[in-house]
Amino acid sequence: MLAIKIPLKHLEKLRKILIEKEIIAKNYKILTESDFGYIPINKKISLELQNQIQVELKKSLKKNKDENGNIIKGNTEKEGVNEDKKESLEFQILEKDLTPVKKHPRSMSDMLKGKLTEDEIENLKTSFDIIGDVVILEIPLNLQEHKNTIGEATLDFTKRKAIFMKKSGIDGVNRTRQLEHIAGENKRETIHKEHGVRFKLDVKNVYFSPRLATERKRIAEQVKNGETILDMFAGVGPFPILIAKKHDADIYAVDINKNAISYMEENIKLNKLKGKITPILGDINEIANEKFSSNGMKFDRIIMNLPKTGKDFLDLAISLVKDNGIIHYYEFSDNYDSAIKRIKKIAKNHDKDVEVLATRKVKSSSPRQWHIVVDAKLKND
Repeated sequence: MLAIKIPLKHLEKLRKILIEKEIIAKNYKILTESDFGYIPINKKISLELQNQIQVELKKSLKKNKDENGNIIKGNTEKEGVNEDKKESLEFQILEKDLTPVKKHPRSMSDMLKGKLTEDEIENLKTSFDIIGDVVILEIPLNLQEHKNTIGEATLDFTKRKAIFMKKSGIDGVNRTRQLEHIAGENKRETIHKEHGVRFKLDVKNVYFSPRLATERKRIAEQVKNGETILDMFAGVGPFPILIAKKHDADIYAVDINKNAISYMEENIKLNKLKGKITPILGDINEIANEKFSSNGMKFDRIIMNLPKTGKDFLDLAISLVKDNGIIHYYEFSDNYDSAIKRIKKIAKNHDKDVEVLATRKVKSSSPRQWHIVVDAKLKND
């Protein structure tokens, strides 16, 4: 490899000059040996250019001297060296065995080059969910014959421990999906870290989306100390735990999936919380009747992250929210209008007015459809 040999004390200044002139070879590492450094270059340098570099290097060193000719503090040369001494700045161009810079692939497409055709790579949806040490892939049917190749590439690219392929969508009241192990360890249980909290879960037996991390933070930042909150479909507790981490709030977290409640209880212990979380196993309709409505209990804030069928629970949520309380209502839609109209129509049956505080696209769910949220404040007429 072609390189420039230079005394170590001048190496950094020469490096900057070579970068500006686009002469440095960025795909090789700079080597230091004894009192000299070796900077890789990407082409032969003419004598004229060498002289030009010499001049710029001397000017760079001169800038670091004060009006008396002494080296300014921070220069790598010895203090007291005077410019009049005309210190030699000779460098030598030679062949040197240098170490290439290892380049990590920038995408899954890069990892799969040479293993799949360009058309197959283009057809592969290379987005994936990383949950702790587990990666969940979506592979089109026409590429599933290459699932192990894709799985191994994903394992190398993400540096995680287990790779699974989706075999179904989120389904059933427990909100779970079928998964197939295709690479790495066959281990479904993991601990996912997010915004300073930890969530333990089994990716096959509970619902959890890492893509909602920003949304969970957004909601947590709105909460004030002293609020009483209901999460109607709490899963392993990501919304409640992030809120309780930041605020002294009283949170009731309901889910029908017993595995989710079990993990939520573990997650409460895993994290140091300011607030109180009460996990409740059961159908929210029954829980509301037995524990909330019958006791006249209402909430300052209700979280309804069940976008597929959340509309079926809007009436219940509006009946449970306090005057000036807030509902975070989620659904799958291509617009906000239908969700807002739905909320206002049901609120009218409860003699409540609706103030829309915010609308947001949380994430894409399918072509031309989004997982959206409407933050609505409910006020008594």
